[in-house]
Amino acid sequence: MNYFFINKMIYQFISKIIVFPVFRFLFRGELDGCENIPEAKSFIIVSNHGSLLDPPFLGHALGRKVSFMAKQELFNIPILSQVIKACGAYPVKRGLVDKNSIILASKKLLNQEIIGIFIDGTRQKDGFVNKPKNGAALIASKTKKLLLPVAIINSHRLVKFKYFLPFFNKVTIRIGKPINYPMSTSKIDITETTIKLQNEINFLLN
Repeated sequence: MNYFFINKMIYQFISKIIVFPVFRFLFRGELDGCENIPEAKSFIIVSNHGSLLDPPFLGHALGRKVSFMAKQELFNIPILSQVIKACGAYPVKRGLVDKNSIILASKKLLNQEIIGIFIDGTRQKDGFVNKPKNGAALIASKTKKLLLPVAIINSHRLVKFKYFLPFFNKVTIRIGKPINYPMSTSKIDITETTIKLQNEINFLLN
């Protein structure tokens, strides 16, 4: 059986059978700002990060396959590696944006795929963008792709307990207007775009 067909089947199963009921029913997930999604086939989603469920939630909500970076170690686990590869994940060493991960991300964009980047690089306890990294803006400057700021509201507090019973918070994914790629790869232009992304995502979270 064709390798790409198998990956497609795995992705469809995870998205429709697992992610759909969890996002739509358990967390009463909603999507705001659909009109801001670019018509282009390929662009960069830039988001805050509060939960391990952020990647599948984003891909499902947008109705498009979104590729995210994943820790290199996860690709050494037999069954899990097949699943995350089918979902478009690509390896990054120790959660850092290294030269190799930038090359892989750029290749996916040039192949007309969508990639997602959590701008802080790691989960934040308050759900906001606090210490943004320049990786997304740098990749955008090299590939000339639009940056789409997205806020995942309540992802850092998905579950709360009351009287020892779990209560699931409502999750809203709010999409902002696309931000153009930096005009150059200079540190000034890259940092300026990164700050724009941080401000827009935090604004969407309020």
